[in-house]
Formats: sequence, structure tokens, C-alpha cells
Amino acid sequence: MTGQEIRDMDLTYNLHSWSKQKGLNPVVITKAEGIYLWDSDGKRYMDMSSGQVNSNVGHGNKDIIEAIKEQADKYCFISPSLAVEPRAKLAKMVIDRMPDNMGKVFFTNGGADANENAIKMARMYTGRYKVMSRYRSYHGSTFGAGNLTGEPRRYPLEPGIPGFIKFFDPYVYREAISFASEEDATKFYIAKLREQIIYENPSTIAAIVMETITGSNGVIIPPKGYLEGVRKLCDEFGIMMICDEVMAGWCRTGKMFAFEHFNVKPDIVTFAKGITCGYIQLGGVAVSKKIAAYFDDHLLSCGLTYSGHPLACAAGVACLNYYDKARILDNVNAVGKVLGEEEEKLKAKHACVGDVRYIGLWSAIELVKDKNTKEPLVPYGKDEGGTMPGIVKSLMKKGFCTYSHENMLLVAPPLIITKEQLLEAMQILDDVLSEVDAAIGG
Repeated sequence: MTGQEIRDMDLTYNLHSWSKQKGLNPVVITKAEGIYLWDSDGKRYMDMSSGQVNSNVGHGNKDIIEAIKEQADKYCFISPSLAVEPRAKLAKMVIDRMPDNMGKVFFTNGGADANENAIKMARMYTGRYKVMSRYRSYHGSTFGAGNLTGEPRRYPLEPGIPGFIKFFDPYVYREAISFASEEDATKFYIAKLREQIIYENPSTIAAIVMETITGSNGVIIPPKGYLEGVRKLCDEFGIMMICDEVMAGWCRTGKMFAFEHFNVKPDIVTFAKGITCGYIQLGGVAVSKKIAAYFDDHLLSCGLTYSGHPLACAAGVACLNYYDKARILDNVNAVGKVLGEEEEKLKAKHACVGDVRYIGLWSAIELVKDKNTKEPLVPYGKDEGGTMPGIVKSLMKKGFCTYSHENMLLVAPPLIITKEQLLEAMQILDDVLSEVDAAIGG
């Protein structure tokens, strides 16, 4: 089929997510290798968002592909009620990489249903029904995960499920108060959260669910002591601390899991994306030894036909082994340092760049109309003129493939990227941001 034939068939029969269908003109990808994608015309693009921040080891990884082939020759599917080698191996590998308080894993199909099942487990374990999560968050678009989500993608689910409570993020850049230090910011946010917990009646709250580091909503990194403060509140009131590591986990931030940066041990961890890097869908919920022991004598009312799918688990085993074999964490920390330096240069140079936030090989560039007022380039939840899609399209034309959300551009390349490749990509970004400067009169 020609590229145009593929595009026509795609648009005739597929509904594209998060889009008005009229006027779509998707690029037809015919090849992917390493950090690169090629379209049907042979044009090359740099995958600077790792797909959906999940292709951590890039495209065409032979170790993972061969593991899938080998497993397919044995068997492709076995009921999750039976024991199989890849599922058993991967569960042990996950727990071995978790803090010493963690006990068992329940595998899911992806991040959204990982969060769905984490909520259920927290409610069953505590006997409580309320769940708190943050406004600038995305936890998935299924009904439960969508109710956890705080940003505009939750709106079509409203009125929502009773018991889902929102609180504000430690979003220091946009806070009306000027803090003398990160520690002062932490004191403020933790005090407000504690106050809200009291008002909600702590004995009704099963869990506080947070993206350890907020992802698509701006890579919002918590100030010093914040997560430790949340951990103390959870301990004080018997609330389960759930860290959503779907996007942040598996080496993305320079550690295996983002919560390792903050000296906390969650009660429940949800994960997906980088456990197989998209080669086959897989997610999971890791629970503490205490929670795991509870379900020795209480029914675990969770179940999925494809839970711990053998092909996916085989891919996961190969993927985790590859992280170690290729010393991915070393590369993330070395090249991530360059990413941070380059983004600080962009912030200093461009009138449209209000803030840059980065950790490991994960970053967001926050675009504004005015650096002094911090007015966002597009209003929250609205971009009727298509300003941000237009910027993404300009980047794409120059071979830089990524996505935007609200007034943020995400830069999160595959974790195998080299310094030279990164610098090439950042020059493209620099050029497009100059176009944005001109558009706002900067």
C-alpha cells in the first residue's frame, strides 16, 4: 500500500484519540529504529517523546523482539489462574527492584487499569472509600482512572464517582505566593493538604494517589521534603500512599523509580509503559508486604483476562535485563545533564519560554505570552486556535516528533539517545521557539 492509501484507510476506519476527527492528516510511519521514525516518503524523524513516554529503549530492540518470538514458539496465552515462567520471573524482578517493604505484584494491561486496581485494593484493605488525587494529574481515561485524573480529560466523565477528592499540586512556578525556599513551599502545601484531610474526615480516606512527578501536565517536580511530608500524613491517618510511576518509572528520571529521589516507600506503586517499552502492552500494581498478607485471608476482587500475559511478561523480562545490560541509568544521568543545560539556555534565550523543568531524560517546556506575568501561551483547558498543535506540527516538519499538553511541550527522548543526537534535536527546538517568539512579538 502507498502512504496515501494507508492514510485514507486509517482515517476512514479509525477514531483517533483526543482529537476532532475532521481535518486530521496523520503522518504514515513505515519504519522505526533506535530513536528514529521514517514516514512513507522516507523522511526521518527523531522520536523526542519516546512515543507516549514509553519507548524507553527505542525502537527495534533485538533483545525484546527475540524474547517475544521465543515465548510465542512455546505458547502465547495461558489463563492468569495458572503459573507460567515469564509471569513468575517478571514478578520477582519487579519486587527485587522495589523498596524492601514491597511484597507482590498484580499485572494489568496498562497504566489506567493499574490505577483502577490500585484504588480497589486500597479500598478493600482499608475499608474506606475516599480517594484523593491532584488537579494537574493524568492517571488514565477509564472510568476509575479518569475520576482520579484532575485535568480537563476528566470532564467527559462528570458527574463522577462519589468519593474522589482533588487537591492542589505543589506547582511552585504558578503559585501566587513567593516562597523563600523549597522547604517553605513544602510547609505550605503539606499544611493545606493536612487541613483538607481533616475536613474530609481522615477515617473515610483510603488513599492519596499521586504521579510521583507530574507527567504530561508539566513535569512538575515536588519541592524538597514534599513527598516525605505526604508520607507522614499517610502514616498519621492510616491512609495508603499510592505512587503512580506509569510514566516516571523504569529509569526515566535517572533512578529506577522516581520515588527513589525522595526517600519514601509507598504502600502501592502502579507502573506500565517502560516495563516493556511498548513492545507489548503491560502494566501492574506492586503492593506492600502488609497489603499482600491481607489478601492471604481476604478475597482479592480483581481480575483481568490478560493479566500477566505471557508474551508481555517475556518482553518485560528482556526489557528489565536490557536496562542493566546497556547501563541505561548511566546514560540517562549523563545525557540528562546535557538536556537540562540546553533547556536552561532556551529559557534564557526565548521570550516564549517561561519555565523549564527536567529530571533525567524527562522534561517540559512551559510556554508563555509574557515572562513577567507568566500568562500561559494558551488558556488552561482551551486552545481554540490550535496554537500548540501548530507548534508541534512545525517541529514535526523539521524532524522533531513530540506532543504538547496545555501550554507545555514535552521533551522525553528514548533513554538510549546520545549527546550528539540530543544536541541535533535541541537545535530544531531552538529554531521553532524562535518562530514562537516572533509570533508573540518577543
